[in-house]
Amino acid sequence: MTESWIKDLAAAQVETRIIIDAQTIRRFTTGMRFGTGSAIAVFEPTSLVGFWHVLKACVAADCVIICQAANTGITGGSTPDGNDYDRDVVIISTLKLDTCMPLCDAQQALVFAGGTLFRLEEMLNEYGRNPHSVIGSSCIGASVVGGICNNSGGSLVKRGPAYTELSVFAQLTAQGELELVNHLGIELGTTPEEILGNLDAQRFDASSATLSGGLASDPEYHQRVRDVEADTPSRFNADQRRLHEASGSAGKLAVFAVRVDTFAKPQSEQVFYVGTNDPEQLNVIRTRLLSECQELPEMGEYMHRGWFDGADHYCKDMFLILKYLGTDFLPKLYSVKAAVDRFLERVPGLPDLPADRLMHWLAKLWPDHLPKRMRAYRETYEHHLVVVGADAAIPEIREVL
Repeated sequence: MTESWIKDLAAAQVETRIIIDAQTIRRFTTGMRFGTGSAIAVFEPTSLVGFWHVLKACVAADCVIICQAANTGITGGSTPDGNDYDRDVVIISTLKLDTCMPLCDAQQALVFAGGTLFRLEEMLNEYGRNPHSVIGSSCIGASVVGGICNNSGGSLVKRGPAYTELSVFAQLTAQGELELVNHLGIELGTTPEEILGNLDAQRFDASSATLSGGLASDPEYHQRVRDVEADTPSRFNADQRRLHEASGSAGKLAVFAVRVDTFAKPQSEQVFYVGTNDPEQLNVIRTRLLSECQELPEMGEYMHRGWFDGADHYCKDMFLILKYLGTDFLPKLYSVKAAVDRFLERVPGLPDLPADRLMHWLAKLWPDHLPKRMRAYRETYEHHLVVVGADAAIPEIREVL
């Protein structure tokens, strides 16, 4: 039975799609990577003001609220975890709030709650700039705000974790009251409806946004990562130095928009692929790259032979799609795949995720997608390291290797 407060919300026409059908809800309650559970409703606001009204209603109903964007399922936090919550669970899907706009001559970007790295990268292309992560260093299709909330960017050597001090977010006060906080560094008004309405309509003076209002990335990470003699790791979960309001909030706040730094596109890039049977050699390479090179690598990723085999077997379909159709096709693919899953899951006897299984089977029919030289590396070496360098870092990395 539909809760009365949900009916009241629907009657109020709050610029939000409300989903209560159990079959349709499944794609929101099941993560791409892992995580699954039940929810009584999914809300898809089409404006930030609508997001605010839905959030107020959910708080008043004392629900467990999960704010979800891309639903990558990387951490399991984008979906319910089981069915044993002591309160009703609702999901607020923000993917329709995908506005991205340049600020400060595109040195920064303003990104709404559902803005993805696809959308941000597309917007920045004309300015010759890149987002913090390209596509997503951990999962293809990730959202910008999701990355901020989880300090993501695990393979990024040069830029470190996603971080900003500039955001608009909602939180519960000590008295249990919902309040909106505008720390975006842009004058937008005083009331929540005024602040969010001005953002929705892009009705503000963009020139008032300056680069001195607060950090929109982690400028100190390159110093920490170069300290190879330190007793503590340069990167770890829940690092207190980079927990600030929206950054690292991991579901404890409802984030409406963030400002993030952008980065100049490199003139050239080079991928280096290293193999060894002695992991200590990789440690030597890591130490030399971090301590001897004037320019840090862009990215670094370790891969064991077993991981190689897993990626080879299970990721071939995505590799082929990226190679032949490009990243622009991915949002449409995810939408079609979700629709196919919803349709086929009604057919008795079919396994879960039929669209994924079909894509995997079709990819197996395609000729080998990996170069013979890479196959030979896999046979010869147990440990693999992928290093990406750009511009002046390329000759330095080549010298070390």
